[in-house]
Amino acid sequence: MNPRKKKPDKTIQKAMEAEERIRQHIDSEGNRWRKVYVGGGEHFKNWLAQCRELGEASIEEIDAGPFTCFSEDGEKMYRIWMRIRTPQEDDLLE
Repeated sequence: MNPRKKKPDKTIQKAMEAEERIRQHIDSEGNRWRKVYVGGGEHFKNWLAQCRELGEASIEEIDAGPFTCFSEDGEKMYRIWMRIRTPQEDDLLE
């Protein structure tokens, strides 16, 4: 093994694994939402615009702390959620 090769940061790896397990939620009114994106910057803005064209989208700011590429630059991170109204919509968003 090359000693100069940087080992992956376990904190980031755990944060990514935890984020991957978050896939959907049900709000206080019983509406189902599916997570379709997590990130920030211009890429986030493009995703949000496209999601809003497709249906009802909601955003949630999340802690960027474990993700050094975001937190070191002071950049915010967000999840984009799409509302699921029918089983067919749910299938499309998987």
